[in-house]
Amino acid sequence: MAEEESHNEPPGVAEEAAPAPAKAKPHYHGHRQRLRERFMATGGEGMPDYELLELVLAIAIPRADVKPLAKALLGELKSFNGVITAAPEALGRVKGMGEVSVAALKVVQAAAVRLARAEIMDRPVIASWDRLLDYCMAAMGHEKVEQTRVLFLDRKNRLIADERQNRGTVDHTPLYPREVVKRALELGASAIILVHNHPSGDATPSRADIDVTREVQDAAAKLGIALHDHLIISREGPASFRSLGLL
Repeated sequence: MAEEESHNEPPGVAEEAAPAPAKAKPHYHGHRQRLRERFMATGGEGMPDYELLELVLAIAIPRADVKPLAKALLGELKSFNGVITAAPEALGRVKGMGEVSVAALKVVQAAAVRLARAEIMDRPVIASWDRLLDYCMAAMGHEKVEQTRVLFLDRKNRLIADERQNRGTVDHTPLYPREVVKRALELGASAIILVHNHPSGDATPSRADIDVTREVQDAAAKLGIALHDHLIISREGPASFRSLGLL
């Protein structure tokens, strides 16, 4: 009888594995690439808020479709500005938001404030008034509690320091005229601008706002320091004591 033909592989030769099927890319990859290309071509001009949020969130959450999350954030916080300026706690309450994605959005806010501040530092703020208002709006316009900042200016009205004095409640923040004047002397400032926010959205000065402004003005004038203005910042826009005839 003829020897049966062996079908065994020679020793040491492994059976060649079948190639694994190519893994399909998630559906959102193409969409995300198109968003990036459109952003780079236009600088974001004309892109809706949710698409800009998608681009930011995609950096923090690269392996998921973030369009539903972007739309959920806008549904909760109303606008791109509302999302970017929201407190971390408010962002964290939106389902799908974690520490990394919250941090990514707050970095965008910090970058916007820093860029706006760079536009007014070491420049005469009186001649850059619109930029000053833009900076104040970026820094304070969406704060949920009151805070007071003092802008210290040199003899040429250039901004030499921007310092937060106090942080208060939703409708009150303390301001101590002697502390403001003392700090101005330490910095060698010749003039100051007071800035505080109204979380309610109404920038109308209160009686307390008017009274404390006059106290600061009187204390500063005795030492040759001018109070140029007191700005009230709200999400609806700013109000100027000088424009209102209160200084």
